[in-house]
Amino acid sequence: MQNGCHLITYPDSMGGNISALREILSAHFADALTGVHILPFYPSSADRGFAPLEYAAVEPAFGSWEDMDGLRRDGLELTFDFMINHLSRQSKQFQDFLTKGSNSVYRDFFIRFSQFWPGGEASDEDLAKIYTRKPRPPYLELELGSGENEKVWCTFDEEQIDLNLASPETRRFVEENLTALCRRGAATIRLDAFAYASKQPGSDCFFVEPDVWEILEWAAKTVEAAGGEVLPEIHEHYTIQQKLADRGYWVYDFALPMLLLQAIYDRDPSRLKHWFSICPRKQVTTLDTHDGIGVVDVRDLLSDEEIERTKNNLFTKGANVKRIYNTPQYNNLDIYQVNCTYYSALGDDDAAYLLARAIQFFAPGIPQVYYVGLLAGKNDIELLEQTKNGRDINRHSYTEEEIRRELERPVVRRLRELMIFRSTHPAFEGDFNLTECEAHTLEIEWRNGNHRARIKADMRTGTYRIEASGPEEEGLIELSALANDEFRL
Repeated sequence: MQNGCHLITYPDSMGGNISALREILSAHFADALTGVHILPFYPSSADRGFAPLEYAAVEPAFGSWEDMDGLRRDGLELTFDFMINHLSRQSKQFQDFLTKGSNSVYRDFFIRFSQFWPGGEASDEDLAKIYTRKPRPPYLELELGSGENEKVWCTFDEEQIDLNLASPETRRFVEENLTALCRRGAATIRLDAFAYASKQPGSDCFFVEPDVWEILEWAAKTVEAAGGEVLPEIHEHYTIQQKLADRGYWVYDFALPMLLLQAIYDRDPSRLKHWFSICPRKQVTTLDTHDGIGVVDVRDLLSDEEIERTKNNLFTKGANVKRIYNTPQYNNLDIYQVNCTYYSALGDDDAAYLLARAIQFFAPGIPQVYYVGLLAGKNDIELLEQTKNGRDINRHSYTEEEIRRELERPVVRRLRELMIFRSTHPAFEGDFNLTECEAHTLEIEWRNGNHRARIKADMRTGTYRIEASGPEEEGLIELSALANDEFRL
C-alpha cells in the first residue's frame, strides 16, 4: 500500500460517475493522493452498493472497467470492496435457490438454519448469544419454490444474504472473484464485514477463533497469489485490530476519530498519546467513513465517562449533530456509531478541522480521507430529511460545479497542501517518534535519514506548527502553506 494519502469515495459522489471523478482528481489532487478506494461499484440491490449482485461488472450508471483502469493509469493505487459475508438477495445464486430449494445447484451457497444448527433449529439461548447490531433475529423466514419452509441467515439488510463459507461451491465463488478483482487492477481488497463471516453453533458468530484465522489466511493467500493484499474491515474493540496486526495484516485505526475528538474537546491529548504509543503501525487511519463515527472501537481506550462526555460534546458542540439523527426514526438501528461529518463534529470550524487532519497525517499508518472530508463537508440535513437515513448526513453527492466552489474555500486549499506534504515528503517513509513533552501538547516526529518532519500541537489553544526538512541548503523549513498561520478553536 503506497505510503501517502488515500481517498475513499462512492463511484458517483464526485461528479456523478467514475470518469468525472478521474478528471477531478487529476486536475485538483494529482499530487495530494497516492491511492483511491472506490466503494462498491458493482450492480447492487441495496445499501448503496453493499448488496452486490455480482463482481464481474461495473454498474453501467457509474462507468466501466476502462474508467477504473484510467484511475490506475493516472498513478493511483486502487482498493476494491469484497463483501465476504453476504451476497444480494437478487443475485442469480439466491434467486435460483429461492426458486428450486434443495434442487438448486446453489442449495449450499447460503446458510440454512435447518442444516447449521444441531437439531435443525436455534434455541432462544443460541439466538441470544449471536452478536448483532440490528434489533431483529439474524435470519429470514422463506417459503421456497420447492414448497420447503426455510430460515436463511441474514445478518444485515434483508437484501444481504449471508454466504456459507463452509461450502466448496461458495469458496470457489470467493476465490474466482477475489482473483478477478486483483487482475482488474485492485492492489488491495477490503474484506467488508469480515468478522461476521465466521459462524459456529453455540458461539456469538462474530470473529470466532480459530475459524476466523483460517478464513483470513485463505482469503489473503488467494489475493496475494493474484498480486494484491487484503484489508479486513472490523468495527469492534481495539484489541481485535491488535490481534490482526500481530499476525502481519493491515488493519483500520477506527479508534482515532473518537480519541481525537476527545483530545480537542477536552484540550487534553493524554489518551491520544497513549494510543499512539501502542497502536499498530501497519494500519490505515481514518477520521470519517461512509458510516458514522465509531464508538465501540474506542472502549477501554477512553473510560465510559469519557466516551459519554465526548458523545455529549458531539451533540452540543457539533454543528447540526442531533441525538434524534441517531435513532430508529432516522433508520439508525446501530448503537456503535454517531452519524456526522467530521467537519461538523468540530463545529464547522476550519481551525479545529485542520488541527485534526494534521494530527491524523502524522499518526502511525497510511491516512485515508473520505470524500466529504476532502471538501470539509458539513452535515447534509436536506438529504437526511429527504431519505430519513441517518448515515446520509455524511453522504452528500457533489456536482462538478459544487466541487469547484468548495476548492476555493481556504480550509480545503490548506487541507490539500497538508495532503501534498504527507504524500510527498520522504520523512514519512522512515520512523515514527512520539516526543516527550508537556501534558497539554502533542509532539510527533518522523525521521528518514536526513529527512525529518515534526508537528507540535498545543491542545489548550488549538494551534499547531509543522516543521520539515527541505533541500539541504535550506535546512529546516516550515510548511509553506501553513507558515505564519495561527489556527485557533
